Amino acid sequence: MPQPTSAELVFKDLKCTNCGAVLIFKPGVQKLVCEYCGANNAIAVGDEVIEEIDYDAFVQDCYDSEDMQTVLLAHCDACGAETTLPPNVTATSCPFCSSSLVVKGATTSQIIKPKGILPFKIEQQDASQRFSKWLRSLWFAPSDLLRYASQTDRLVGIYIPYWTYDSHTTSNYTGKRGDNYTDYVTQAVMVNGKTEMQRVAVIKTRWSPAGGQVRVFFDDVLVLACTSLPAPIVNALEPFDLKNLAPFNEQYLSGFRAERYHVNIKDGLEQAKQKMDVAIRRAVCTQIGGDHQQIDHLHTTFYSITFKHILLPIWISSYRYSGKVYRFVINGRTGTVRGERPVSAIKVTLFVLFIIAIIALMVFLSNQN
Repeated sequence: MPQPTSAELVFKDLKCTNCGAVLIFKPGVQKLVCEYCGANNAIAVGDEVIEEIDYDAFVQDCYDSEDMQTVLLAHCDACGAETTLPPNVTATSCPFCSSSLVVKGATTSQIIKPKGILPFKIEQQDASQRFSKWLRSLWFAPSDLLRYASQTDRLVGIYIPYWTYDSHTTSNYTGKRGDNYTDYVTQAVMVNGKTEMQRVAVIKTRWSPAGGQVRVFFDDVLVLACTSLPAPIVNALEPFDLKNLAPFNEQYLSGFRAERYHVNIKDGLEQAKQKMDVAIRRAVCTQIGGDHQQIDHLHTTFYSITFKHILLPIWISSYRYSGKVYRFVINGRTGTVRGERPVSAIKVTLFVLFIIAIIALMVFLSNQN
């Protein structure tokens, strides 16, 4: 078996070829622009294919046959997030919960090396403007939240880990097909205030047995591999344009942070199967046909399963309000904004009082008339 290799995931200083300064990746371009001399340092884009890993072989061999890497992680005691940090940074705030994060006693960890990465396309300033617009659309948002949104440096660019799974599936099922038909019954109806007996059309359903087999192939089923963010919020950022996924290159990470995955590949596959099951049931219902479908038994075999570890870009900001943490995330490719929101009790109270005042005024005017 080939031996695992170790590499820094990020923050191995990337130097300008012209002046030697540390480079920062600029979203939306295929180059690292030097902030000091302005030189463009092209990111090497190879023609290699992003490799899919055979799931069964990986599980059998454990980590012995796959490319691994060592990452230096800063752990947040408040929320449990584990992220990489830029070089020479000794203290900062956790982007996931806004707690103070002191980089001492940082730990190293062996992880599966990412196979692909989707580089940032939305710049921080653009993300901040989209964030502010989204906040202004929220009713009853606290005023200090809107002031907070104007602080562009509150947004942190982070690459979030995902698993993607491919699988062939064969599903055998039994169930029922329901076909609607029209029947006529005699019943009492009201006509001009009087009861009359009339024949009325009624829609009924005729059920018949159904069974068969469907085959569905799934490509790049996404599973969020970290637990530092609420899954419903992050999942709401989808879709990502995975067709633009690039082979992993640490240069894309320059100037950004990366979260370590916590969901292992076995648990990730179970989540992927749940997503696949929804699509399989839709395929079964389509094959059954008719106006209604009922699935009584469904058995699915998953085979030729492959997976890969990829990094996807998001801008994130966390906000503490009345002792509770609220998180906001922005798709680093599309600019889609999602998040949790605090509610201003004062604004809600004023709104309720305003409604009560309007109702009281309407009652007063009605009584006057």
